Amino acid sequence: MKRVIVLCSLLAVAACAAPPPPPPPAPVVAPPPHVFTVYFRWDRSWVGRAGYGVLQQAANVYHAGGVVAVHVTGYTDTSGSPTYNQRLSKRRAWHVAHILAKLGVPRSAMMVTGRGENDLAVPTPPGIRNPQNRRVTVVE
Repeated sequence: MKRVIVLCSLLAVAACAAPPPPPPPAPVVAPPPHVFTVYFRWDRSWVGRAGYGVLQQAANVYHAGGVVAVHVTGYTDTSGSPTYNQRLSKRRAWHVAHILAKLGVPRSAMMVTGRGENDLAVPTPPGIRNPQNRRVTVVE
């Protein structure tokens, strides 16, 4: 009988104990940014067919939602003067931004910059033509 009373007492105490707290929520991890790259011919700032297809994909990602800002950054290789390359990189970036705007990406969502021959994709000495450095990146 004492055993039954002790057992009932233990069960009553256990029923009154608070359950353990739930585990903390998992941290929210932002998805990695989408990066789209358009390449250019030497000394050109117009976008070809392949580049237009890349920009259509970028616009589609923007329209799918969740993207707040679109960074459009132009670059050049080192084959021109630094001053000329800076201007060319800006022209490339603005042409890409113009196409994105035509595809429905609001200009107010875009930050457009030119980096000239800074941040080369493929490090080269001055005066070298490199097609991988002649680009515009669109980061969403």
